[in-house]
Amino acid sequence: MRPAPDKDAFVSAPLGRWIAGETFLYFCASPTLYGFTLWGWPTEADMRRLAHFLTVELLPGAVPHVSLVDTRRIRRADPGAFAALDEYVRRHHDALQRMVTRLALVRPAGMEGAVVAGFYQVLQPPYPHRVFEDAVAALEWLEAPRAATLAEELDGLHAAVTGVAPAVGALQAALGGHLDDATPATLARLLGLSQRTLQRRLQEAGTTFQAELNAARIREAQRRMLATRDPLTAIALDVGCASLQHFSALFRRLVRASPSEWRRANAR
Repeated sequence: MRPAPDKDAFVSAPLGRWIAGETFLYFCASPTLYGFTLWGWPTEADMRRLAHFLTVELLPGAVPHVSLVDTRRIRRADPGAFAALDEYVRRHHDALQRMVTRLALVRPAGMEGAVVAGFYQVLQPPYPHRVFEDAVAALEWLEAPRAATLAEELDGLHAAVTGVAPAVGALQAALGGHLDDATPATLARLLGLSQRTLQRRLQEAGTTFQAELNAARIREAQRRMLATRDPLTAIALDVGCASLQHFSALFRRLVRASPSEWRRANAR
């Protein structure tokens, strides 16, 4: 697939092209396979922009197709983003029922994964769907040709857009549900790699397992501090830090502020 030069070019001729926003990449791999991948903290504005592109699947000339929605890399499920996608599906329910023959949803790990997987429990889906933890398995269920190759290509596109190497992106996605018990051996096994291969790929990307684990712990702590009133000690222990002191030192080193200072500055 190749990048579309601009949004008008994509909408007028999406076949074999992709287009990216701040937290999404939307693609048309073939007339019968569309999809998008999300990362970071998608906002309501991001999802409304994505919804603008999604309508190409419903334009005259489009044919019935399957769809892949890969959310493995999101860090926070924003209520506004949820509402924007909900609005899109409800508004186009009948057209989606005609045009989308099945949809595969790839969920992130941990609590965010539970929230994402519950999307179609709240909304009446207009098409058959299944939830997966692995993109290759999702594409195989969609009967996409060369599923493993396509999954690798999509990982490569994400890396090109975000500057995050595929190995790092895969590790970041997998760490979400294993912050309190993560080891190189367990995560390598989860990713289907040997421990040596995982460490080599991280080294090639200029990072380490410990650096990525520390960053994942701080991201989850920030999410908890924004979304809840949980005490810092509970958050520290839940993200895998041995003590509040250890957590505070790590947080200050990576964020350049104490947890309490950061929480106050970002309170809504």
